[in-house]
Amino acid sequence: KLALDQRLLNPDLPDDPESKVNKVVENLYKIYEETNEEALTQIVFCDQSVSHGDGEFNVYDDIRDKLISMGIPKEEIAFVQECKTDKEKTVLFEKVRKGEVRILMGSTSTMGTGTNVQTKLYALHHIDVPWRPADIEQQEGRILRQGNMNDKVKIFRYITKGTFDAYSWQVIENKQKFIGQIMTSKAPSRSCEDLDETALSYAEVKALCLDNPLIKEKMDLDIKVSKLKLVKSNFLSAKYSLENKFKIQIPNSIKEKTERLAKMEEDIAIYKANSKSKDDFSIVIKGKTYTDKREACVAFSAAVRDALTSYEPFIGQYKGFLIKGKYDYMLNEFQYVLVGNLSHYGKLGQDPIGNMT
Repeated sequence: KLALDQRLLNPDLPDDPESKVNKVVENLYKIYEETNEEALTQIVFCDQSVSHGDGEFNVYDDIRDKLISMGIPKEEIAFVQECKTDKEKTVLFEKVRKGEVRILMGSTSTMGTGTNVQTKLYALHHIDVPWRPADIEQQEGRILRQGNMNDKVKIFRYITKGTFDAYSWQVIENKQKFIGQIMTSKAPSRSCEDLDETALSYAEVKALCLDNPLIKEKMDLDIKVSKLKLVKSNFLSAKYSLENKFKIQIPNSIKEKTERLAKMEEDIAIYKANSKSKDDFSIVIKGKTYTDKREACVAFSAAVRDALTSYEPFIGQYKGFLIKGKYDYMLNEFQYVLVGNLSHYGKLGQDPIGNMT
């Protein structure tokens, strides 16, 4: 807040002529005057100190009041937050496109996707720092957009020296680096850390407030050492995990899959040995051999369901495999199982012919 205007901490403090807000006002008025003939427009993004119309000091009202006192008509300055409905927003955006409203102010959430005001947009002002690179992309997408009549536009970012502004932009930079590591065609890094406003250590706060470069350097080194210790701990943890996989888990998995593959091949051999031709059909259900598919279909479906109420789940044989009926309570479905060296499952549907197929 202090980086924006000291009156946000205490409304009784004086209005500093060198404050960020006053620099924004100067810049807005200068561009307003320069582009008066073409009636070009400007957009201002500020997520902090939004106008709520309750009489309390806020940056929005302060900027508008100062611009009005400099000669800009009140109706040419608008806040998106003052629109209560989508219809009101649509009307406001149309006025901006026509150049009837020359300066539009709002937050990332109120002037993000769907804000089509680019026609005459000449300048964009970032007063404070959002917390995600995507927010900046959204904001600048209002002016760097098809349909803008200006071949060149201006984008301003305001920073107050000796405040958290620099740190906030650094956080945005770090986040964008991490995003860049993932959103790339190259192999991404093994790990990356995210930062937020609460991640500031007391040492970092102290370092930001002091002008002594040696103390700042010591603080930075202390933080770096603690981060390196954490990185070492994470590295060792990952190393032990990989050693466990390499020595135990992966060999066991290879052994298990090799054995399963051998059994699968044996089952394929059993199937081939018992399949004389495509037209040759024979199935044993509850001791009775069926060579007619239609009769076998009805008997098979009934036998699978009967198997659930009997103590004998095995209901027959088919092409060298035992047939077992079961009910899967997890999937809530009847199933048949062909049992060879491995068990091969299938869902029992409502169509008897489909089940036999």
